[in-house]
Amino acid sequence: MNPRPTNSTQSSPPAAALPDELETQPVGRVAGHVRPPGSKSITNRAIVVAALADGNSTLSGLLDSEDTQVMIESWRRLGIGIRHDPESARLDIAGCRGQIPAASADLFLANSGTSMRFLTAAVALGRGTYRLDGVPRMRERPIEELLAALRSLGTDAVSELGTGSPPVVVRADGLRGGHVRIGGTESSQFTSALLMAAPLAASDVTIEVAGSLVSEPFVRMTIEVMKQFGASVSQNTAGQFRVSGNQRFHGRELAIEPDATAASYFWAAAAITSGEVTVEGIGTSSVQGDVAFVDLLEQMGAAVVRRPDSITVTGGPLRGIEADMSAISDTALTLAVVAAFADSSTTIKNVAHIRKQETDRVRAMAAELRRIGAIVDERPDGLCIHPGRLHGARIETYNDHRVAMSLALAGLRVPGIVITNPGCTAKTYPKYFDDLRRLTAT
Repeated sequence: MNPRPTNSTQSSPPAAALPDELETQPVGRVAGHVRPPGSKSITNRAIVVAALADGNSTLSGLLDSEDTQVMIESWRRLGIGIRHDPESARLDIAGCRGQIPAASADLFLANSGTSMRFLTAAVALGRGTYRLDGVPRMRERPIEELLAALRSLGTDAVSELGTGSPPVVVRADGLRGGHVRIGGTESSQFTSALLMAAPLAASDVTIEVAGSLVSEPFVRMTIEVMKQFGASVSQNTAGQFRVSGNQRFHGRELAIEPDATAASYFWAAAAITSGEVTVEGIGTSSVQGDVAFVDLLEQMGAAVVRRPDSITVTGGPLRGIEADMSAISDTALTLAVVAAFADSSTTIKNVAHIRKQETDRVRAMAAELRRIGAIVDERPDGLCIHPGRLHGARIETYNDHRVAMSLALAGLRVPGIVITNPGCTAKTYPKYFDDLRRLTAT
């Protein structure tokens, strides 16, 4: 990747086939404008709610990635009519009014945590037997708390192998409703999954979150998407949600804003190269909590200009900070790479739950940052990154899209950074390296 500012915001062409290894090239200064694809988090929530809605929905600005593809295919297997046009980033969905057509289905969710958790709760509204499975890593990811919550609401939902992880078997006869208590420290997706199914339960549902809730902004996002489709949620006290049963989601048109987590890589690129990048389509009006990533860059010394529909980051000398990233943990890996270029130590804390995601992300980042010369203390709930003499290395990505996308940024400053299995970015951002190349091309 070579330095040349670009101001192009045109739609990206199809992603180029990626080699087994990809070396990112140092640049002088990243500058330009970029618009990432639609938010994965909003996309998968909107697909669930639209599929369960009364009437037809059209989603525009849709993300086309492995995570969204497995979600779309699963709803098709459940009998939902869906027309997907990747070229126009548009999805038309014929809602089922909360009455899932298929009496049985075998769903493969790859390594998509949102798809696994959301669909496990959604199929509880059906009448029949549903099995949900994924790749080997998915079979290590936790889901028992969600299954226990569904059982307390009258659904037979079990871990098929008795491990507390997928494969999951749900024998459903509609969702009864009632009071459920669920932990919040492993994943906010459990709470979001229950919230989206709850309006279609036979009676009211009260969800009480025990302890602190990680990634809480994603639950707020879930509630906002639900409201946009006509369902109401009340929060009586902190960590307690009440959802009236026998509601209806109503089909509608919804434009999905660009992904704020994906945007973090481009803001970080500006920060570490003393460049200037404007991400368009995301601004002060965003419903995504991960826009708060720019607040941390600002604390580290970058300049940030926030507008209603865009955010610009301009880099400069960076200093270390202490960051509680529980609420925006998807961007913790991005900040860890930025921290490697700061003039003092950075501590990232309260992200122990990311050890149970696509890989153990705390351990993976500690290992790979050390591989390029950073001095890293691995802690139970995060990392402390100290300045070090950085150098090139072959980076292991653990088949984790966020490991690949974040560590590729180091190659914008350090020669010889080689990313193995760059194609794993297809999980959420198939065109990531294309878009990064456009910002850095001559």
